[in-house]
Amino acid sequence: MSVSKEEEIKRLEEEIHNTPYNKATEHHIGKLKAKLARLKEEVKKSRAPKGHGFFVKKTGDASVAIIGPPSVGKSTLLNRLTNARSKVGEYSFTTTDIIPGMMDYGGCQIQILDLPGIIYGASFGKGRGKEIIAMARVVDMLLILVDVFTVGEIDFIQRELWNAGIRLNQKRPDVIVKKKDRGGIHVEFSKKCRMTEETAKAILLEYMSNADVVIRDDITDEELIDVITGNRVYLPALAVVNKIDCKTVEVKTDMDVMYISAEKGEGIEELKKKIFDTLELVRVYLKPEGKKVEKKPMVLKKGATVGDVCRKLHREFLENFRYAVIHGDSAAFPGQRVGISHQVKDGDIITIISR
Repeated sequence: MSVSKEEEIKRLEEEIHNTPYNKATEHHIGKLKAKLARLKEEVKKSRAPKGHGFFVKKTGDASVAIIGPPSVGKSTLLNRLTNARSKVGEYSFTTTDIIPGMMDYGGCQIQILDLPGIIYGASFGKGRGKEIIAMARVVDMLLILVDVFTVGEIDFIQRELWNAGIRLNQKRPDVIVKKKDRGGIHVEFSKKCRMTEETAKAILLEYMSNADVVIRDDITDEELIDVITGNRVYLPALAVVNKIDCKTVEVKTDMDVMYISAEKGEGIEELKKKIFDTLELVRVYLKPEGKKVEKKPMVLKKGATVGDVCRKLHREFLENFRYAVIHGDSAAFPGQRVGISHQVKDGDIITIISR
């Protein structure tokens, strides 16, 4: 009698749970995890929902989705943060579609999306979960919103997002996989990586027969599986606890937590700043030669250079660049002349000098 994929998944989970982890079993567990991940992906694809999903055009300098269980105040928070007027009610599932709004933070335009409530099994399609998670995968940041009565739901939402391939507050592992036609699996490790070659090959062989792999980080078996699978997204996230005017709670989680009352407006300004900081955005102000500083900032990602400023203006600025004059925190002194690779900081005033 053939075993279903669901039964095989359950068997693998039990074997992983019951196998003690040590050097002798490390590669075997890695192989089991790889097989388990592959089967789960196949099951998710077979359960893909039919029909139309949500669609919201991304606008502004960045996008943030509010995700959480029903009736925790997502719509109220959206209305507080933005100019939107999302429907608010005292019953579950008030929001049945995605409601967008625009938050202004010091000239930076951040799109906020109010997603319908997420329920258990969302990563496998329950309660329009596939469509909700599909939208969560394409934003720049997530706000996991609960209230003082549902703080335990933070862990459940993290699990649902994990199952859907969304990695919160993690960096993409520095691993390069190049498939080839022949020659088997060849793995090159950095000195800081503690994974054994046997474990890496056991995992890789579940997905491919021939490849050159370079592992530059000290990664886990699950992180290597993520890289091979290739459909993971890595997003910054905050946990937000609403309705603190009702009672006091303290949340234990590995995420940063903000405490607010969306109805009363408590903690909203602090939350806006935290969103901006977590997105790692910088605002620079352009001052064309002989003119005043422009009021509207150019918004870039942290680590951007003068070259990125030129690129965003027009490629001709890059082609004809001579130097830039900087006033602000990135300058060693006011009016410093800098080159194209100079890294800008929030609040810098920049004049581009071209040929």
